[in-house]
Amino acid sequence: MRPGADAAGIGPRGKGKKRGMVEATLQKFGYPTTLVVRRRSWAVLCRPQQPTLGSLVLICLEPVQAFGEVSLAAFAELQTVVKELEAVLADFVGYSKINYLMLMMGDPDVHFHVIPRYDGSRSFEGVSVPDTGWPGPPALMQAVEPSASELEALVTELRRRWPVTEHPLPPTLRQGA
Repeated sequence: MRPGADAAGIGPRGKGKKRGMVEATLQKFGYPTTLVVRRRSWAVLCRPQQPTLGSLVLICLEPVQAFGEVSLAAFAELQTVVKELEAVLADFVGYSKINYLMLMMGDPDVHFHVIPRYDGSRSFEGVSVPDTGWPGPPALMQAVEPSASELEALVTELRRRWPVTEHPLPPTLRQGA
């Protein structure tokens, strides 16, 4: 593990403002509490505000602030991560469509908001999350904000459903560890 890296292997990698910004973006979306899975170049976090149930943030771990600056290796890995998250969300939420929003205005690091879309609402652990924007654009400002315990249960469920690959979650982040 790199010096200064955390249990998921995320931490100082190089010098300068850009690397610190990636860490700030991770923390803005609740890292490490909301971390679902980490791969070499990408982290998948459960969005603390849920415009639809299962909404995620997919963050590039490279210190880049333009999509065209992402390495070829990270682009290749992105395909695998997207396949995994779509399979997990299809099973968990039963979405009709999925939106990938790359806004990067307040948080300039390369990241996507992943919003599963459906007609009506979905529930988990007693929390109902309607897709108030359906069938139009997602209504990000009308998100449900789960309590800390509800968010923890949601993250745990998404981790449980995530396929184990050559880069599993470290033992300290596995359920029951």
